[in-house]
Amino acid sequence: MSDLLKTESADQYDASSIEVLEDMEHVRLRPGMYIGGKDERALHHMVAEIIDNSMDEAVAGHATWIEVELHDGGHVSIRDNGRGIPTGPHPKDPSKSALEIIFCTLNAGGKFSGDSYQTSGGLHGVGSSVVNALSDYLRVEVARNKELFAMEFSRGVPQGKLEKIGAAPNRRGTAVTFHPDAEIFGPLKLKPAVLYKMAESKAYLFSGVEIRWKTGIDDGTTPSEAKFRFPGGLSDYLMQTLGGSTTYADAPFAGSVSFEKFNAPGKVEWAINWTPSRDGFMQSFCNTVPTPEGGTHEAGFWAAILKGIKAYGELTNTKKASTITREDLTTGAGALVSCFIRDPEFVGQTKDRLATVDAQRMVENSVRDHFDNWLAANTKSAGAILDFLVLRAEERLRRRQEKETARKSATKKLRLPGKLTDCTAKSREGTELFIVEGDSAGGSAKGARNRETQALLPLKGKILNVLGAASNKLTTNAEISDLCEALGCGMGAKFNADDLRYEKIIIMTDADVDGAHIASLLMTFFFVQMRPLIDQGHLYLACPPLYRLTQGAHRIYVPNDEEKDKMMEKGLGGKGKIDVQRFKGLGEMDAKDLKETTMNPKTRQLIRVTLGEDVPGETGDLVERLMGKKPELRFEYIQENARFVEDVDV
Repeated sequence: MSDLLKTESADQYDASSIEVLEDMEHVRLRPGMYIGGKDERALHHMVAEIIDNSMDEAVAGHATWIEVELHDGGHVSIRDNGRGIPTGPHPKDPSKSALEIIFCTLNAGGKFSGDSYQTSGGLHGVGSSVVNALSDYLRVEVARNKELFAMEFSRGVPQGKLEKIGAAPNRRGTAVTFHPDAEIFGPLKLKPAVLYKMAESKAYLFSGVEIRWKTGIDDGTTPSEAKFRFPGGLSDYLMQTLGGSTTYADAPFAGSVSFEKFNAPGKVEWAINWTPSRDGFMQSFCNTVPTPEGGTHEAGFWAAILKGIKAYGELTNTKKASTITREDLTTGAGALVSCFIRDPEFVGQTKDRLATVDAQRMVENSVRDHFDNWLAANTKSAGAILDFLVLRAEERLRRRQEKETARKSATKKLRLPGKLTDCTAKSREGTELFIVEGDSAGGSAKGARNRETQALLPLKGKILNVLGAASNKLTTNAEISDLCEALGCGMGAKFNADDLRYEKIIIMTDADVDGAHIASLLMTFFFVQMRPLIDQGHLYLACPPLYRLTQGAHRIYVPNDEEKDKMMEKGLGGKGKIDVQRFKGLGEMDAKDLKETTMNPKTRQLIRVTLGEDVPGETGDLVERLMGKKPELRFEYIQENARFVEDVDV
């Protein structure tokens, strides 16, 4: 019987079992193979694919402007004044226009031979066709040879032939308007803020193009219209990203050089500076396409910087410069690298990582010569950067030594601050540290906590604003010192998430303006000195109530005046007058109140502190603006955003 079953099963797998999907069908069935998935990142990647085609025209010298417009209905249009997509019959299939082939056939395009484009981002020939396949509506308009043509598609299927719709004596270029298909992306929508940042970054990557932005969607933060043109390229981009941050070099090390000496088309452009005010970041691009996972061009860039700084250390007789590593370089460094090369090789269709081997050699050799000259010509900046990097190397080596010592000393006792009321759990899993405002609140919290998993650290008043204080004050401030000792993971360059002693860090302050200010100072501290703690989801805000309402045997807690007034009108279901108790602070709440509302995991509410869709540098700029040393930036922010504040009773 088993042999018979095997035979029948095998017979069912024959030639008819082999399916052949058309290009557009395969894209719709497996979008992850072409744009990385069906999530928000993939959705916005569709826009990037079309913009990249226009950018290729600009880099090739055929377009001077590109317009990106997000419409009310979720449609997006990308227009340029380039040569326009060819509209004539295709030689291999004269029944179809070249435009139809481009938008309906995978691996079709004008960027394979190198005759039309010396360098390009759309090397796979799938961008336009994939966007077409994943859109329920797509329209292409081409102004070419003083004539205007148009063609429409739906889910990759032409809705008619390419039509000549009139003369266009004063127009040239391509315009693509599309609407992402809800069957693929569900309720996800294109976000103005993401597309605005994308348009801006493209203008930085090629100084010869103007990017125009428009949107009919008001999200409260994104301008409805803007024009981007940056003659300084990446240098302008870096200075804007760093904003008012203090830097070790007066001006960034920036430049651009062609690959002519390598007998290759293309070039590399870069900008880098170091700052003590924020974590390091690196953004790299190849042919204007972002490469978030780096690749060979990044490796070549860092190799040039590392060899250059070590050589300068040797030249100035700084012996400890030899201990500097790439890890030290990237600490506090803001770096941007953009290269243009022919036939780049990427890892994956979404082009997240560059794999072209020659790119490393060309970038390293090109940048190294310029870096050596820059260091020699800017001795003040070079000395400051070298001192900073030597300090980072010393801290790294010291931390490694401390770890090795800790492993060897099994009997070593952990030093903890005297104010800390620790929990009894031996492992980090399930434990919580409540950072409590004031000693009186700490007293109530002691009675409300779970001794096994919940620890308490009361802080006196408002902690130091780490963005407005000198670095030497951080190590001498008692409150910050207590906090760092309680957490056990170090701060700044010494931060190590593996040493964190608690799974959740919960900021618990009064439900008033002063409490919000203290929470803001603490979040600023964690963002600046312990950023990975936020990235990994360890930081939370407690949500204590502002009022306790009692009516007979019924009692509820409410967070604000609006909710209180609503419940006063509605009643609590009991008899008699409603008694209102306003908590002026956590210290006025007894242990029972605090446990029931704020500390018991079964009944409390917590807010996890996250960075959301953090465009690299954007959150840091905002924190610097609101919490930094320059009050005029805060005043400017208030002026810009006051119109969004609703009237409230104080």
